[in-house]
Amino acid sequence: MTLGSFRAKPRKGHMDAIKKFYGYLCRMKEATIRYRTEMPDLSDLEVQEYNWSRTVYAGSTEQYPDNLPIARGNPVQQLSYVDANLYHDMLSGKAVTAILHMLNQTPIDWYSKKQNTVETATFGFENVAARTAIEQMKDLKFPLLYLGVPIVDRSIMVGDNKTVVDCATQPHYKLVKRHLMLSYH
Repeated sequence: MTLGSFRAKPRKGHMDAIKKFYGYLCRMKEATIRYRTEMPDLSDLEVQEYNWSRTVYAGSTEQYPDNLPIARGNPVQQLSYVDANLYHDMLSGKAVTAILHMLNQTPIDWYSKKQNTVETATFGFENVAARTAIEQMKDLKFPLLYLGVPIVDRSIMVGDNKTVVDCATQPHYKLVKRHLMLSYH
């Protein structure tokens, strides 16, 4: 994943890591990416509704272009898993963002990249990763809409940091750091 950052000046330890990686791939010859078109079972997912009427987002709706084709076919659920590997790069203190995007139960896109910023707390790393995932989810949604794919209204993002999830879903949650506040909007 991050071995690519050592291409300019690799050392012996990097070659050992590449051998280990290729050894893993050789052992996984039977592994496949499966195309599953069934809707995912989200019955165990707890969704809490909050009153957004006293916020700047009161009455806002998602804007869609006027020239979208009529949606045909079976509906599609957009689901994304996001995580940040904290202090992955010990020299710079940067984390790695990992995102897996799925349509129904089929993985369609994945992303793994070192973050551009250095954060001092877990919340900052995870918030940057969540922001990246949301931007990518929006980028995946509009081409599907223009192709006439019916998409379920609510896209789902699953993360492992409760504070980041609460921050994004609760209207009364307060952000302290200015760059995280700007990233939220």
